[in-house]
Amino acid sequence: MAQLPRFPKRPQPATPLSGQESVWDYPRPPVVQHRSERIVVRLGGRTIADTVDSVRVLETSHPPVYYLPFEAFPAGVLIPVEGGTFCEFKGMAAYFDVVANGVVASRGGWTYPEPTQGFDALRTRVALYPGRMESCEVDGEPVTAQSGGFYGGWITRRIVGPFKGEPGSAGW
Repeated sequence: MAQLPRFPKRPQPATPLSGQESVWDYPRPPVVQHRSERIVVRLGGRTIADTVDSVRVLETSHPPVYYLPFEAFPAGVLIPVEGGTFCEFKGMAAYFDVVANGVVASRGGWTYPEPTQGFDALRTRVALYPGRMESCEVDGEPVTAQSGGFYGGWITRRIVGPFKGEPGSAGW
């Protein structure tokens, strides 16, 4: 008789302290939340985005992903590239190389040009992989990138995990 595949058990969530959020309290399916924190992104020694108009997507086990308005980026920073990926919740993603002062973050950003219902706010915004940027900040705090090469979560001291993308998390 064939054995069923074994998946890692759901991890034990960290207990958030006052002012913190646990990614295990985020919903599934994910939700979009408008934010007014100051988001600053740098690449190639240049500030490529500085805005207080962002949205973040919250999904169980994932650090938030921040989406910034296209108009927050100077002309020539976001270069569309071929290919895409599909999200069961948000739809088909399109990618960008992010370029500043000769530094290229290959496929460093993405958008949902035709998002599914409930994710309309993403249509005019782009998300960035913080690990491919020189730096990303939320209200002056440096962001740590979510582990793994696929997810684009932004980790600050206000967010506790454990987080999807860390070693051993593939089956969560």
